[in-house]
Parts: sequence; C-alpha cells; structure tokens
Amino acid sequence: MNYHRYNSKLKNEKKLKSHIGSLKKIQIIYNKLHRAYGNQNWWPSETTYEMMIGAILTQNTSWTNVEKAISNFQGDLSPERILNIENENLSAIIRPSGFHNQKAQKLKNLTNWYKKYNFNIKDAQNKDGELLRSELLDIKGIGKETADCILTYALEKPYFVVDTYTRRLFTRIGIEVPKDYDRFRLLIEDWIEKDLYLYNEYHALIVEHGKRHCKKKAVCEGCPLIKLCEFGKLKEVSH
Repeated sequence: MNYHRYNSKLKNEKKLKSHIGSLKKIQIIYNKLHRAYGNQNWWPSETTYEMMIGAILTQNTSWTNVEKAISNFQGDLSPERILNIENENLSAIIRPSGFHNQKAQKLKNLTNWYKKYNFNIKDAQNKDGELLRSELLDIKGIGKETADCILTYALEKPYFVVDTYTRRLFTRIGIEVPKDYDRFRLLIEDWIEKDLYLYNEYHALIVEHGKRHCKKKAVCEGCPLIKLCEFGKLKEVSH
C-alpha cells in the first residue's frame, strides 16, 4: 500500500467533509438569523452618498455615534459641501464619530474619487466591480472592509463584507476562519452564490445578531444559533 497516497486521500476527504459541513452551517445560520430578525433592509441612509459617508464614519465606532455625526449636517450632506467646507469645520461636524480629524480628510478623499463620476451613482455602478474595488482601495483611508461596504450597499456589486462580527460569529460556530481578509471573503463567496440581496441581508443580519447576542462577551441566553454554536455548547458544559 502507498501510505503517502492513502494519507493524502484521507486529508483531502477530511477537507471535503469540513468544506461541506461549513457550507451547511453557513446556510443554516442565514435561515435561523432571518427567522429571528426578519428583513433588515440595509444600509440605513437617505441617499447612496450618505451611505458611503457612513461607511467611513462607522470605522472604529458605533452606529449611534455615526447617526449623531450625520444629524449634525442638518440635512445638507452633499458632495459639493464636503469638498468646499474647510477641514476644521468638517471635523467639528463629525466629531461624535471619533477620529474626526482623520475622518474629515477621508471624506474629502472619497468625495474627490466620486467627482470623477460626476457625483452620479449610476455612472459608477456601470463600471466593473473589480475596477471599482481597486479604485476604492487606492483612496487613502479606505480599507477592504469599508470598500466592500461601499461596493455592496452603494455601488450594487456583490462583495461579502467581513467585519469583526462575522469573524466572531463564524469562529464561535466552529468554522475555521482565515486571518487574511480576502481569503476569508473569497471562501464565503465560494460557499454562497453571488447575489447582491443575499450578501446585503446576510451581513446586516450578522451585525444585528452581534449587537444582541454575539458580543465580545457573549449573551447566549435566547440566542437563535445556540444549538449550532460550539462556543455556546462549551459554555453550557462549563456551567
């Protein structure tokens, strides 16, 4: 018997079983979360431009603080205003979001990129997703998570957003999570068909679940995923 070939076959079978198991869990997670929380209808914004602004403002802060910052614009949040306002004044407006000086410049950087599309979201949406992602990542202050949020919720390109909530949830469920952002994103996109509505809703449901149950300090009581969760099972045993 060729033991090297036999061991290699066993490893491949284990990988396949793990892949299939993770795929089933991914599908079950979505169904259970949707049953528990319903349609999320994200992103919470009045316009697509406001959505893009919110994607930057929410970096390293809660959505409550983002809402305070956006309300400070008093209904006058436009690309023209962002470009024409002094950084100091813009920084004061968005102060509730934290890191306001850095974020003020990031908003201007993003808006300067948007200007090349004449502030017309349809012109941007007509471009290829990978081209848009490359352009967004070239903007100083925009990382992969922020870029994918803008792609999915403003530019209508299906990219699965990987955030802290996603990593925490999938890890606790018992799915092996790659450290690299794009490896994890592509793995999920391999498991779930590329569908804009599905990616939109799935990410929103994960965030909602993260706020209610899968916090840094887990609130397992009443969790709709408790029977599926390896972390929750261990927690029950320890008690």
